[in-house]
Amino acid sequence: MNLTYKRASIKDIDILTKTRTEVLRAANKLSDDTDMSEVEKQSYNYYKKALSDGTHTAYLIFDEGNFAGAGGISYFQVMPTYHNPSGNKAYIMNMYTKPEYRRKGIAYRTLDMLVRDAKNKGITAISLEATDMGRSLYEKYGFVRINNEMELKGGVKL
Repeated sequence: MNLTYKRASIKDIDILTKTRTEVLRAANKLSDDTDMSEVEKQSYNYYKKALSDGTHTAYLIFDEGNFAGAGGISYFQVMPTYHNPSGNKAYIMNMYTKPEYRRKGIAYRTLDMLVRDAKNKGITAISLEATDMGRSLYEKYGFVRINNEMELKGGVKL
């Protein structure tokens, strides 16, 4: 294994969009024939804006040019709080390692790079949504469950 960790740039938008779709298919157990065209279009638009304005950082991991994994972190601001006076927050997402590369420390190293990126931006509030498979990795790193956050069931009806 000869791994390369690459901080993604706007030049990587096509592979980022492709890997985002791959991550969503795996996380949601979607078949290859599930239509993801709208997600692909919106992901492309998201990366185009967020990589340009610095509100997203992504890493791509390759083994001799073959895609092995990815991870990303999005930056945003909410109202300031006592525990987070700046209101600046980060959300880790799109963490994925291809099955044949799992259990080799790739996700942990990618997570560490993303957390360091947030720290370098002065951000101390970082959250994520964990799958059952990823939960132990995040707990090992120091993430804990938060019990007081809630989400509107079914989302907002338009």
